[in-house]
Amino acid sequence: MEFNLVLASTSPFRQQLLAKLMLPFNCVNPNIDESPAKDETALSLVKRLAEQKAFAGAQLIENKSVPQLIIGSDQVALINGQIIGKPHTVDNAVAQLSAASGQAITFYTGLAVFNSANQQMLSCVEPFTVHFKHLSAEQIRYYINTEQPLYCAGSFKCEGLGIALFERLEGDDPNTLIGLPLIKLIDLLAQYGVDVLSQAPECSTSKY
Repeated sequence: MEFNLVLASTSPFRQQLLAKLMLPFNCVNPNIDESPAKDETALSLVKRLAEQKAFAGAQLIENKSVPQLIIGSDQVALINGQIIGKPHTVDNAVAQLSAASGQAITFYTGLAVFNSANQQMLSCVEPFTVHFKHLSAEQIRYYINTEQPLYCAGSFKCEGLGIALFERLEGDDPNTLIGLPLIKLIDLLAQYGVDVLSQAPECSTSKY
């Protein structure tokens, strides 16, 4: 079956990651409320938000003559048992990195792929653990002022200078930490019959 591939995200980092698969795709902005529900766990939160983003993305597509595979993803961290998302402000970023200093922090990335043809949703949650160096207040301030990671969960960009914050990384797929677990995504696409190593011509592109 021929599919249009759609990324329900405006993140340039997720777009760059998806481009690695060398499949044509388009992007839409799902624009959902990312607030956690009361007593919601980190795993439940990122799975729910990834699914909601994929479903919301499907509603934004005007050309429904060709089946769509819509990809949604979301990420949070757990620091001292608290769910940590995007800091949005410098003060919040300082607080997040100060709390992470010297600790092993697990990031959870939710991934969902929605098939508009049969209304099927496939989803999973991928963990990735980051072992932070002991960071001084000066190092934290310098990093935040230099890279401005205010819209990144955990207040860093590991694809940039953020790599200097870590002692080591622990997980199955380093792309997960950036925001899109490609190994799992390839598996989910395969369940819909899309083999990225042999079926690239069957993924078409259109404008929304």
